[in-house]
Parts: sequence; structure tokens; C-alpha cells
Amino acid sequence: MPDWVTICPVGSVDQEVLDHIAKCISIRCGLSCGVSMEMENPRYAYNDVRCQYDSKLILKRLIQQSPNNTLRFIGVTSVDLYVPILKFVFGLAQIDGKCSIISLHRLYPMFYDQPDDPDLFLSRVEKTVLHELGHSFGITHCRDRHCVMYSSVRIEDTDFKSADFCPTCMELFHWFLNKSSRPSR
Repeated sequence: MPDWVTICPVGSVDQEVLDHIAKCISIRCGLSCGVSMEMENPRYAYNDVRCQYDSKLILKRLIQQSPNNTLRFIGVTSVDLYVPILKFVFGLAQIDGKCSIISLHRLYPMFYDQPDDPDLFLSRVEKTVLHELGHSFGITHCRDRHCVMYSSVRIEDTDFKSADFCPTCMELFHWFLNKSSRPSR
């Protein structure tokens, strides 16, 4: 089983952001990480009524196109994502599955009429990608508001939490990682 995480731009995404995500996963999770070729702009997932993109449709396309030689496949897009029961999502993952998607759209400080702050933006990106990666390994939401696995329903939740797994979630992460790395019999 590979220990490689692949980051896939879905539509146009700044290469520096993709490289930052790969470095973050490598440092924080100890997993090798690289960036794949760009997938097409997700026009197929656009909802004219909501003026947003259906994250489940994009996730489905990622699942269909994920390479066999990667442990996890994470899509990164600049479009605004939603699931039908919520106004928006920062990301979506298959729980205990291979694929996830994150959106940069609502992570930019300017979206909230805040001044441009590249460090704050990248911090939000790190927390979002680690959160969805945690879900892909089977970790559910944590009650610890400082844990990266705490649910972010508002950007303030993302800003408040750290980019670290709490001790319990870190233990779960390693347990699920070891479980997924074992060859199946």
C-alpha cells in the first residue's frame, strides 16, 4: 500500500498554494506528498440557483479519476462549494475513504472584508486540508475546539483551532494510517 498523498488542482489553483499544502501534509503527517496534473474546471457541478458548486459531484469525479498508486487523493479548488443541507462547506471527504476536496474560496480574508493576509489564508488552508485528510482516515469531529478535527461551521472556528490533532485524534490518525497501510488478506 502506498504512503503517498496526491494533491490535485480542480480548475486553476496557484502552484504556491498546492506546494504549501504538500509541504504541510509531509511535515505534520509524515506522509510523502506531491501535486498531480490539473483536473478540468468543475463546470459540471455548478448549480445555477445557488451560484455554487456541488461538492458531492466533484468528490464523485475525484473518486472516479483517483490514481491507484496513492494512499489519499485530495482535490483543491477555488470555487465555492456546498452540500444540499448547508449554505457552504470548506471541504468534503469520504469518511475512511480515499478522496476529499477543499475549497479556497471562503478561506481568503478578503471574502470577509478583511485585509489581504497571506499567512492567515495559508493557515486556514492548512487547517482545512488536515481536517479533511483526518476524515479520509476515518476520524470524526472532535469536541476539543483547539483540535484541527473540530467542526468549522464559521471561519471563526477555523481561525480559533490549531493546525494540530489533539492527542486522541493524533492517536486515531496513526491507528487508521497503520490500518490502511497493512496489506489486505
